[in-house]
Amino acid sequence: MTSTHRTNDDTCETYDVVVAGGGPVGLFLAGELRLGGANVLVVERLEEVDVTIKAGGINTAGAVALYRRGLLPELAEAWERNRWRLQAFLGDRAADAPATPPDSPAAPPAPDSPAAPPAPDAPRTPPKFAGHFAGIMMRGDLFDDSDPAFADIGPADRVGLGVPQADLERILAARADRLGVEVRRGVELTGFDAGEDGVLIHLGTGRPVRAGWLVGCDGGRSTVRKLAGFGFPGSEPEITGYQAVVEMSGGERLGKGWNTTDVGTYVNGPFPGRILTVEFDGPPADRSAPVTAEELQAALRRVSGVPEVTVHEVHSSTRFTDNARQADTYRRGRVLLAGDAAHVHSPFGGQGLNLGLGDAMNLGWKLAAVARGRAPESLLDSYTAERHPVGAWVLDWTRAQVAVMRPDRHARALRRVVTDLALTREGTTYLVGQISGVRQRYDLPGDHPLTGGSAPDLEFSDGTRLGERLRDGRAVLLDLADDPKLRARAEEYGDRVDVVTAVCPGRPELTGLLVRPDGFTAWAEDGDEDHSDGLDDALARWFVATADRARG
Repeated sequence: MTSTHRTNDDTCETYDVVVAGGGPVGLFLAGELRLGGANVLVVERLEEVDVTIKAGGINTAGAVALYRRGLLPELAEAWERNRWRLQAFLGDRAADAPATPPDSPAAPPAPDSPAAPPAPDAPRTPPKFAGHFAGIMMRGDLFDDSDPAFADIGPADRVGLGVPQADLERILAARADRLGVEVRRGVELTGFDAGEDGVLIHLGTGRPVRAGWLVGCDGGRSTVRKLAGFGFPGSEPEITGYQAVVEMSGGERLGKGWNTTDVGTYVNGPFPGRILTVEFDGPPADRSAPVTAEELQAALRRVSGVPEVTVHEVHSSTRFTDNARQADTYRRGRVLLAGDAAHVHSPFGGQGLNLGLGDAMNLGWKLAAVARGRAPESLLDSYTAERHPVGAWVLDWTRAQVAVMRPDRHARALRRVVTDLALTREGTTYLVGQISGVRQRYDLPGDHPLTGGSAPDLEFSDGTRLGERLRDGRAVLLDLADDPKLRARAEEYGDRVDVVTAVCPGRPELTGLLVRPDGFTAWAEDGDEDHSDGLDDALARWFVATADRARG
């Protein structure tokens, strides 16, 4: 379907970037592109927000990214709307008993069923959850929050854990609208012709549109990925899983939370009517066929061993497997991939949505700069270089969980060993660090401990925080020692880098910090050290000086 001819049809509507797919990743990416000044069109085949049960929460890294764009109040409000349901379901458990963590795939409210406020006598807030690995619950009281990886996360810590994907999509759709993103729903990309200077994109509704760049955010069965010819290697599936919100009876004997049996794994909760089953009998014959109440009931009875449980009605449901694949590159010419279009895996641990948000945050500012002529195309090479290793790690993380969940004798022996390790202070802290995403780093030049990691949410003497300075999607150079020479080095990047002089009482040793628009640290300096060459290199690496752009 793709070709190399030039896209010079002047009768077409023209955009800097077209994003195929209007789910959370596509909408978040579109907002990032608009912050960078790009003219963006999002095309989405669904006419309404997809309320099918999917991811049930956002990890710490995802919440931090959204906080940096000013969306923390909306996240907190969504969590408050859903928290009472978790409280009601888990309120009768012992305070120290493990339970389904909010960051596992969880249920949105049933369609047309509004969330209700907590009753006056609602049960107390359940204990703080630390997460799970393959359904092995980790206790919050074993988590060592003095771990440096969790220092200075700021107010985003744990806010998003109970926000279902449908709620997040609505939040991001409203943000895209505020930023002026054009979103066309009920419109499907059917093909495209990619040339050296742009992409002609064919839509099912009639006249094609033209764009400088096309990004596929159109899910695991991505049309963009297939038509562009991306390689998609990986491992074959071995499970059939169901996730659903149902009306059922006879489930009094079902254990709450994650349960391992001789057949497989099932989950009951963390909201009433939310169920999940996993069987190791190979992938489903037809993943796209409607999921029936009878099918769910049979799977739940087999795995749980509770023959009297009966499913009466299905509000939302989906099948899934542990098919784990990743695009060989995230860019082919003027076509790029993000989110599930770039990588697919099982939902265990709730990593997929968060991985996609990270893709969008990394790509948005870079592609906007290239599309608007403020940076060379070579800047986009860093997208695959930085995000592909993170995606590969997530695939292995989910594969490891499947290995520990298998019902055979060897896997069950391994599970007992992993459980013992997970329920130690060191094991819990390690696993939480991985699940939360706070340990993600990029391989950037420089030997300062902060370089390459997500920047700490520094609190300044005036009460403001670094995260608040990143809302407009621009880079920030922090001058924490009132150093005119430091500030002068960023003058030629003035329209790309905000220079902030501030005092940070909590980090007196830190004198300078260059934070990219995605919130990752590109350069840092302590005390009287002179790393000015490193700052010059970092500025030149990520941004093109005004004079150089004028000459270009």
